[in-house]
Amino acid sequence: MRADTAIMTQVNDKISTRIDGDIGFICSNNPPVNALGQAVRAGVVEALEALNADPAVKAIVLYCEGRTFFAGADITEFNKPRVPPTIQEMILALENSPKPVIAAIHGTALGGGFETALGCPFRVAIPSAKVGLPEINLGLFAGGGGTQRLPRIIGPEKALEFVLSGKPVSAAQALALGILDAVEEGAPDAIGAAFARRVIDEKLTAVPVSRRDDKIAATRADPSAFDALAAKLTARSKGQEAPAANVASVRRSFTLPFDEAMAIDAEANRALMAGSQSRALRHLFFAEREAARIPGLPEGAKARDVAKAAIIGAGTMGGGIAMCFAGAGIPVAVIDTTQEALDRGMERVRTNYATSVKRGSISQAQMDERLALITPAVDRAAVADADVVIEAVFEDMAVKQEIFADIEKRVKPGTVLASNTSALDVDEIASVLERPGDFVGMHFFSPANVMKLLEVVKAAKTSPEAILTAMAVGRRIGKMPILSGNCDGFIGNRMVAKRSAQAERLLQQGAFPQQVDAALTNLGFPMGPLTTNDMSGLDIGYSIRKRRGTPFPIADAIVESGQLGQKTGSGYYRYEPGDRTPRPNPQTEALILETSKRLGIERRDMSESEMVERLLFPLINEGARIIEEGIALRPSDVDLVWINGYGWPRHLGGPMFHADEAGLPHIVARLRAFAADTPGDPSLQPAALLVELAEKGQGFSEWQKSRAAN
Repeated sequence: MRADTAIMTQVNDKISTRIDGDIGFICSNNPPVNALGQAVRAGVVEALEALNADPAVKAIVLYCEGRTFFAGADITEFNKPRVPPTIQEMILALENSPKPVIAAIHGTALGGGFETALGCPFRVAIPSAKVGLPEINLGLFAGGGGTQRLPRIIGPEKALEFVLSGKPVSAAQALALGILDAVEEGAPDAIGAAFARRVIDEKLTAVPVSRRDDKIAATRADPSAFDALAAKLTARSKGQEAPAANVASVRRSFTLPFDEAMAIDAEANRALMAGSQSRALRHLFFAEREAARIPGLPEGAKARDVAKAAIIGAGTMGGGIAMCFAGAGIPVAVIDTTQEALDRGMERVRTNYATSVKRGSISQAQMDERLALITPAVDRAAVADADVVIEAVFEDMAVKQEIFADIEKRVKPGTVLASNTSALDVDEIASVLERPGDFVGMHFFSPANVMKLLEVVKAAKTSPEAILTAMAVGRRIGKMPILSGNCDGFIGNRMVAKRSAQAERLLQQGAFPQQVDAALTNLGFPMGPLTTNDMSGLDIGYSIRKRRGTPFPIADAIVESGQLGQKTGSGYYRYEPGDRTPRPNPQTEALILETSKRLGIERRDMSESEMVERLLFPLINEGARIIEEGIALRPSDVDLVWINGYGWPRHLGGPMFHADEAGLPHIVARLRAFAADTPGDPSLQPAALLVELAEKGQGFSEWQKSRAAN
């Protein structure tokens, strides 16, 4: 990346300097992502002092070696005492430099990395670079000055949109916003040197960003537009602390002097970091990285290459899965038994894509490209050149076994065969195969083209290569793949069954559907369990209960009355034509009262806190059993299943994190009370692992760390 052969001076093992004529360079080389660890921060400050002391230097370029500019803080320093210089102190040193500093950006300048660039009076980037402030995703705001400096460059309203989204923007977008001074092709140090030359020759004034007022003046005079935008952008953030904290911090940029705002920001961010919500989001940050690690696989095992896929079944799930592959640029055949079924399926895919084009999430050209990658076929011979084949037909064991016995003869050696079953025994499905090592469960969630969760289900004879291939292809198509062992319902549906049983009991004992759902939506769940059931179709749960022999008197009565949810216009709720808004359903409420009376249950009033515990603690208990049995590798994997597949609010961290926050002794005590109240349900007895940890005064996070250490 160097523009010349000037001699370098090594400041420390992360930071070096060099001088080319009257331009000084500070270079960071801290792979893999130039994280702003203590050695990097100290080296930058020391390098800056040395170059400022050299009379030959008139401008300084700050850049990074490797694949990216500073990508953010060093995550290994999270939850540790801060060691000087802090990021804020390093940024102040850059901003107060008597010689102008040009940040030359490539890769991704995120969080503290972008704040570092904002601390420089000039910023340039290569076209592929991105910048962003994703701190809201960790329950924080950009406390290194991002929420104070950015409004002074692009205005408070645009800055508010920027920080509340948490999403990076491209170099072209950043240039249009005024964040960047130039975007040029070339090595970062070369484009930085070219802009430094301009600064020197044209005598460009280097005004520290913190001292700029022109972009905040209008909002300072009339904040009404800012306030209206803040209300709009935070309307869906019920129960979340970070969005409001981001709004308050950006507001300080135009209501308080810079130094005073920074001091308040520091205290506010410290409070957020110490709080449960930020802990939850940081927990998920690490959990997502941990989920890719699968212990116990033989050394040398690796994923197979996947250049083409095939889907058996052109229904809603099959079409959605095909869209995932096409979106990742992987050609995919969609196979069904009749042309009519294929045509219906492809029309559904086109409609989904057209909706995305209308919303602006993809372009018409992208829609056309993706459709071109999907090939419909009525002959199973189309699987012949696929590297992975995913069966996505209805839940019938005999049908699935017939499909796999047939396609195994048609595919090339090494093709991974996967079933999208949501609950059937994957060992029984694989029993018809001659090469069961190539078989794996890949349970997508509906709608498959939207939902991130993918449960990768290991059958008894699934090979390490098949597991790794399913996990790798899941990540490639934008999913969060979580490995699960084989059991009825796997991880997520096995747990949700316990919540469903409690929702049924709450209805029997005194609640109505809207009260049950409100208990969870008031916590931040996007949808209550009964609204979710109406949306999915009540006949689905009904058929599963029939298979399991676990009747739900109220739920079964609703189905048997002909009410199947949204698709029939009524279920737990009633729905107006063309409107999915749930409204109280007098017919269902009458059924509820009638069933309670028939069962001899005296209905009573229940507090919302009791309903929350009744809905969440039994599923946490089942999660403990799943971990005990080794169905899930780790508690954090269970959390990711619920975050990505069942609408658990991210700021609550997932069920096992929530259990630690609530206190395991309290959960054990409440479960024992529930079990005493419902003696016919042994699943309410606290799991052995839950009791063990509660008695030791430990939580699931400590258990996971101790297991990882061993």
